Amino acid sequence: MPMDSKEIENLIKAKIPDAVIEITDLAGDGDHYSAQVTSSAFKGKSKVQQHQMVYEALGGRMGGVLHALALQTSPPAGD
Repeated sequence: MPMDSKEIENLIKAKIPDAVIEITDLAGDGDHYSAQVTSSAFKGKSKVQQHQMVYEALGGRMGGVLHALALQTSPPAGD
């Protein structure tokens, strides 16, 4: 069953409350998304660590319910 973009956003915000999230459904099928996630929690962390934080927030749904997520992460500009 496809995953709704709002559900993805809610899961990320539950673990990273200050996250600013922009999600795009790439194929219109609810399985292939891109997401830009900005959070002060990413400050001082490598891209790998930032992505791990988002994947952890998704609770193991990657590769299952959520087939593909092109992920871009960053701390807010100026941080």
